Amino acid sequence: MKTLLRLLLKSQHQRNRSGPAQTDKGMTLVELLVGAIMAFLIITPMLAFVVDMLNTDRREQVKSNTEQDVQAALDFIAQDLSQAIYIYDNSALNGPSFRPNEDPVRPQIPPIPNGTPILVFWKRKQIRNSVSVDTNPTTRTKPIDCDQDSCNDTYTRSLVAYFQVTEPNPTSIWCQPSGANCPTRIERYEISEGIMKNPAGVTAADRYFDDSEANDGQRHNPAFNLNFDWNQPTKNVTDLNNLGGLNRQVLVNYIDQSQLNPPPPNDECQTALGNPTDTTGVTPIQLQDTTLKITNPDTNSFYACVDTARNIARVTIRGNSLRRIQTDADYEANKAAYFPTASVQVQGLGGRGK
Repeated sequence: MKTLLRLLLKSQHQRNRSGPAQTDKGMTLVELLVGAIMAFLIITPMLAFVVDMLNTDRREQVKSNTEQDVQAALDFIAQDLSQAIYIYDNSALNGPSFRPNEDPVRPQIPPIPNGTPILVFWKRKQIRNSVSVDTNPTTRTKPIDCDQDSCNDTYTRSLVAYFQVTEPNPTSIWCQPSGANCPTRIERYEISEGIMKNPAGVTAADRYFDDSEANDGQRHNPAFNLNFDWNQPTKNVTDLNNLGGLNRQVLVNYIDQSQLNPPPPNDECQTALGNPTDTTGVTPIQLQDTTLKITNPDTNSFYACVDTARNIARVTIRGNSLRRIQTDADYEANKAAYFPTASVQVQGLGGRGK
């Protein structure tokens, strides 16, 4: 009994000496609040920095895309203009003209809704394997039956027109993202002459092959005026009563819809073209920008400087890359880098009369 009591007392004494029991402790509410505030102060600037980087990268990407589109459009126009035979300046296209017996051309070309004609010219168009090597009218191969062994290539004439088109529909595919102040675009169409069988023919039936003798690529477009005469290039330009088959093509979209501020100088085309003069009259006339420059005055983002006498045109295009990602994208001088501008000057080598 004494032994048992001694063991119990010894055990109780050891428990008393071991100290208080250990317990687990968590974070207090104050500690959690301080941690959340610190995390917010660290993460928020980092998040803003990441978002800003993403937006900058997106703006740079659309800027690069717009620059490429503008340059590609200019390259296409330059290739087109290289075959130009006759280019209409603003005096001939819109009038009033200072040249005698010259009619305004704009009322004679097929219109495009909400479009302003900027560059209108005649060019050479090559048609392959279309003229028989046999000159005998009774035995020669007709164009529709031609191949590379029986026929040669030939050239015809085409009227090419480039328009700047304003999009009025804010939900159109040409106005994305949807909203007001839609970007403008450049559209093109071409009206081609048919293959001639006898250039000296008195009537159109004498000069051209009929529809049964030529295929679609060899016939003239219905809008081509068969009475057109190179000696009077501003008369009988097209046939507005037959506009079937007029094939409009969009060359490029996201051309700036806003007005350049400050506006271009009043002598821009004179300077670019070397101060040209008109020598068709008795006294040479110094040509002003009102004669040389063709533009939509509401935007001045697609325009042409044309010297008809030398068959030269300088074309300028200003894109709007910001309109690809936002609707409030009018031109601002401090954001000029996002409105890429490029120009090209070409002399038509189509060889009028050759």
